[in-house]
Amino acid sequence: MWQESIGTIAKNIVKYRDENGELKQRKELLKVPKLGQVAFKQCAGFIRIFGGKNPLEVTSVHPESYEIAERLLTKFGYSVENLLDKEKLEEIKNSFKKIDLEKTARELEVGSLTLKDIIDELSKPGRDPREDLPKPILRSDVLKFEDLQQGMELTGTVRNVIDFGAFVDIGVKYDGLVHISEMSEKYIKNPSEVVSVGDIVKVKVIGIDGEKHKVSLSMKQ
Repeated sequence: MWQESIGTIAKNIVKYRDENGELKQRKELLKVPKLGQVAFKQCAGFIRIFGGKNPLEVTSVHPESYEIAERLLTKFGYSVENLLDKEKLEEIKNSFKKIDLEKTARELEVGSLTLKDIIDELSKPGRDPREDLPKPILRSDVLKFEDLQQGMELTGTVRNVIDFGAFVDIGVKYDGLVHISEMSEKYIKNPSEVVSVGDIVKVKVIGIDGEKHKVSLSMKQ
């Protein structure tokens, strides 16, 4: 039931964006049907808003911590807008390296772990969180798309889970698709029953479309 709710909210977000254009700030999510305060608190930090009203929203800093992040930057003589300036960002990162975490946490009246998380995020604005996922374990004889062959067995990392399957990074630039029908020998209603983003999975190549650079994979044994 929970998975169905997540799927419905995700579709509603896409529908809202299609009807109203790109989001300009995270709090717009509260206008999305079925996305209430609880869901907003859970997902706000994962949503990145590029070209929006608040540069903090290209980081995973949660709206509840915006004030602390702004005070931290002000303490070192910077503003949130400086996060989008490469030269200023380097200065900010260097300033953070010299910070006394415990002392600064007391001054800002925040927990030291929370402050560390904020510092880490302000140091890498715009970074795709999927970059932190485990890298796929690659075969030495598969270096590019053209090396793929039908029937080949590979190990990859799940990068995205969708309604009809999952995309798996197999190390050849183009992610392969495991359709929901190829995920398990038994019937499953939702791909999330079998895999999650970041999972390392064993797959077999069952289809290659060289023209469209599409790879079909199977997780069935």
